[in-house]
Amino acid sequence: MKFYDGIPLWAGLVISTTTFMSEVTLATWVDSDTPDEFKSTEALTKSDSREYEIVCLAEQVCGVVDFASYFISDVNNFLQVFSDEFELDGRTFKDGEDPKWTAINKNDYTNKALHFYHEDNAITTNGVLNITTEQKENWYKAFDEEKETFYSDRKYIQSGMLQGWNKFCFIGGVVEFSAKLPGDSQTGGLWPALWLLGNLARASYVASSDYVWPYSYNQCDAENRGSQEISACDKVGHYGLAPGRGRGAPEIDILETMQGSSDQDLYVTNIRKPYLSTSLQVAPGIRTNRPNVGKMPQKGQWYTNMEFGNETGAELNPFFYGVTLRHQLESQTYQSDALSANIGLSDTHFQNQHIYRVEWEPPQEDGTGGYVKWYVDGKAVLGVSGESLKVTGAEIPSEPMYLLMNTAVSSNWGFPFEPPNCEDCKTYKCGDPACLCGIPLGYCDNFPANFEIDYIRVYQAVNESRHFLGCSPEHRPTERFIKGHAEKFMVDGEKQPLKPIQHGGAYCQSDSDCGGEDMGSCDPKNKCECTDIATGPACLAQMSFYVHEAKAIPPKFQLSSIFIPNGLLFGILSLVLAFSYALVNITTARKTPKHARATHQNYGSMSSDQEQPDTYTIFDEKLLAHAGRS
Repeated sequence: MKFYDGIPLWAGLVISTTTFMSEVTLATWVDSDTPDEFKSTEALTKSDSREYEIVCLAEQVCGVVDFASYFISDVNNFLQVFSDEFELDGRTFKDGEDPKWTAINKNDYTNKALHFYHEDNAITTNGVLNITTEQKENWYKAFDEEKETFYSDRKYIQSGMLQGWNKFCFIGGVVEFSAKLPGDSQTGGLWPALWLLGNLARASYVASSDYVWPYSYNQCDAENRGSQEISACDKVGHYGLAPGRGRGAPEIDILETMQGSSDQDLYVTNIRKPYLSTSLQVAPGIRTNRPNVGKMPQKGQWYTNMEFGNETGAELNPFFYGVTLRHQLESQTYQSDALSANIGLSDTHFQNQHIYRVEWEPPQEDGTGGYVKWYVDGKAVLGVSGESLKVTGAEIPSEPMYLLMNTAVSSNWGFPFEPPNCEDCKTYKCGDPACLCGIPLGYCDNFPANFEIDYIRVYQAVNESRHFLGCSPEHRPTERFIKGHAEKFMVDGEKQPLKPIQHGGAYCQSDSDCGGEDMGSCDPKNKCECTDIATGPACLAQMSFYVHEAKAIPPKFQLSSIFIPNGLLFGILSLVLAFSYALVNITTARKTPKHARATHQNYGSMSSDQEQPDTYTIFDEKLLAHAGRS
């Protein structure tokens, strides 16, 4: 095996530079199981003639003789890309088990969710990722907002969510999923989704998304200043964020599907269930003169210049125009908008693999231009351009975004809408007589349901300066903001949002339990031992990481950059001298008791079970450093 800069070179290792990067970026995000014929793609957007590539550079696959010299001499021709083919069965995604994905293990508080996301409900089987939704009871700690107390509650549906938050992120490019949708097409209740979210928010961790989701806005105005946490009005940038630059976490939904009887008339649209929704969710939204849900917009009520695909029969989605995020202060309440389209689906989308694709071109640095376009099986569904968003001043996303896959279950998605005489239904539990009126016909027979994803592939244009790889690039950093607000990105009791990836160590009886010859072997102690290209407890995941990631470097703290008036400086020095003089007099006049000297030991000699002091460094009302108990 050959090495570059100490890193093994194998299928999927990519090197690239862009105008925003100060050094070469190495990444191993491409799955070596991606077939050669899918290493590049052509844009389906007619105006885009650029080349998109997933570049295979490994000698054993591409036949490159002198890899290192080939690698460097053609550096500007290669793109940073990603793929996952899910070929190895038995791969799991618990926190700390996979470098690309995390299967979350927590309650979902959003969208009237009826499910609990469990880490066991996402696993690779038969060459696909299988997200299973099933009837299973989970207890969790809930919060009563009126009484302001915690209590134990339970849910009766268990499902799975995989997210690439703070692992693999990118700005701009083409994303393509191959997926078979879960459950029966004619039975409502399931809510499968494939989507992208800005890295400044972590999906289902609601504290991280408030005042951030789904902002894509870079203007300073009084109306939005109080509701956008990172505002263009900010004159000072904290946590490595640029001053005067509005930031947020916009959302691109590649698919959300609504199942149910095709006999149901939806009145205002020609679309029938089951149908698929694609959408761009941004803020700020239109505050007044909005269209009514369930009705088509009147002239002047909604965005213009949206493109709808003729071949797919796409129509504007009249059932979701966005949400109002209400807070106690009116100045902190804000409107988000969903620019969305629907297309009808058939049974085959729930029985076979189909291709779901989005092409995302970020705007110029001044916020103009850019677009997002959606396709199903190569046919256009929806197109939204920067021109469409001018009505609010929002922009096409330019944030580093990550990939998500999940199946939700919600009482406001595919369930009867406010059924009469059904007030006693509180649980939506199958078998609860009080809920027969409140759940869809055939709902309880629809479990278990399997959402099967065959592959995910991400492409970026050759030599495109607006396309980036990384969760915290120099011009859109996120790392220090996340560290400074870590508690928002994890649940109570966790010490850190993401655990380090475990490298081997799973119990095994043979090498096949550890991925086989190329991935790992079973050692004499019946523990998996991974090769250089594999990781995870059972060595079933390919190594995926940045070697020299292009990202913002924290500035050095320089006292010379702080201006202190001479009068204030003289006063501070006088107080310090006076305090020091008084302290010396006190300590010489009063001896320390023996029992005090025995207990107040040197911190450097403390045992591990003794409490250590918490120390803080504060400047400009911001926490710069914290040293103390871990």
